Amino acid sequence: MSEIIIQHKNHSRINEVDFSNIIFGKEFADHMFIVDCENGIWKDARIVPYGNLSLSPALSCMHYGQAIFEGMKAYKNNQNEVLLFRPLENCIRLNESAKRMCMPTLPESIFMDGLKEWLKIDKDWVPNAQGSSLYIRPFMIATDDYLGVKPSAKYSFIIYGCPVNAYYSTPLKIRIERHFVRAAHGGVGYAKAAGNYASSMYPASLAQKDGYHQLLWTDAFEHEYLEELGTSNFFMLVDNVLITPSLSDTILKGITRDSVIQLARHFGVEVEERRIAVSELKSAAADGTLQEAFATGTAAAIAKIETICIDGVDFNLTLKEDSLANTLLKRLEMIKRGEDSDFDSWVDRIA
Repeated sequence: MSEIIIQHKNHSRINEVDFSNIIFGKEFADHMFIVDCENGIWKDARIVPYGNLSLSPALSCMHYGQAIFEGMKAYKNNQNEVLLFRPLENCIRLNESAKRMCMPTLPESIFMDGLKEWLKIDKDWVPNAQGSSLYIRPFMIATDDYLGVKPSAKYSFIIYGCPVNAYYSTPLKIRIERHFVRAAHGGVGYAKAAGNYASSMYPASLAQKDGYHQLLWTDAFEHEYLEELGTSNFFMLVDNVLITPSLSDTILKGITRDSVIQLARHFGVEVEERRIAVSELKSAAADGTLQEAFATGTAAAIAKIETICIDGVDFNLTLKEDSLANTLLKRLEMIKRGEDSDFDSWVDRIA
C-alpha cells in the first residue's frame, strides 16, 4: 500500500470525556482511517479527524444495501501497551462478508497497516481500567452515486472507534424466536452485513417490551433448531458438555465463539458443535441438566444468561461464581491484556 497521509486533529476532546461513565457507542476517538476503492483499485489511504462524511443522496449503499462491518477491541496492559485481540480474524471475516455482498476484498496489509497507524495516533483513547476497552468499528460501504441495481464501482473502507465499558451490565434474559426469521440457507446470514441487523430490530423490540434483552433465533424453515442471538453466539453446558450450534451459512462465525471453544478444550472441557433442537434445550432446562448458558461476542465478551423463555415459559438458571462462563471470561480477559503466554499469539502489541 502507498503511504498513509495523516491529518492530525487540532484539539483533542479526550479531556472532556468521563471514562468512568461511558455510554456504549457515544464517544468517539479523535481520528479515523479511510481508504477508497475504484474499479478494484484501493487508493488514497489517509487518517483524518473523526467527523461527518459528505454523501450523495444517490449513494449506492443507502439504496441497495452494500454495507458490511466488523467489531473488534483494543486493550491496554499494565505496561501501557495497546493490544489487539486476533485482528487478522476480523480482516478474514470482513473479506468473507465482502465476497458475499459482491464487494471488493481488502488486502490484509491495508487493513492491518491502517488499523495500527490509527491506533498509534489515538492510543490515549484506549482505556486501561479493568472491563474497559476501545471498541473498533471497521466498515465498508458502496459509494457510487448511481441509481441502478448493480454492484457499485466505488467503495470506502473506514475504521473508527469509541471507548467503552461492559456492553451488558446484568445477566441476560432471552426469548427463543419461533416466528420471525433472521437468516435462511442460501442467504447472507453468515455475513456481517448491515441489513441483517436492520431486519432483526423489530422482532427484538417486541421481546424487549416484554422484558427480554435478546432473541435466540431458530432456523427459518422449521423453527426447531437454535442458531444465534441478535448480537452473539449461543452456548449451553449440559452434563458438563459445552454445546454450541455448528456453523452454517445462517450463523456468524464469531471470533469470540472460536476463542471460547479453544479455551474450553484447553481446560479439558468436552465441546460439541452441532445442531441443537429447541426441545433438547427445553428438556435440559426442565430436568435440571442445563447447568448454565451464555452468549459470546466482541461487544458482550461472555454474557451469562439467567432466563430463557421457551414457548411462553420462563426457565431460570442458577448463576454460580465458579461457573464455566466466569472461568472462561477471566482467562479471556487475561489473554486480551497480554497476561497469558499460552495464547500470546492471539495478541498484537501496537505501541
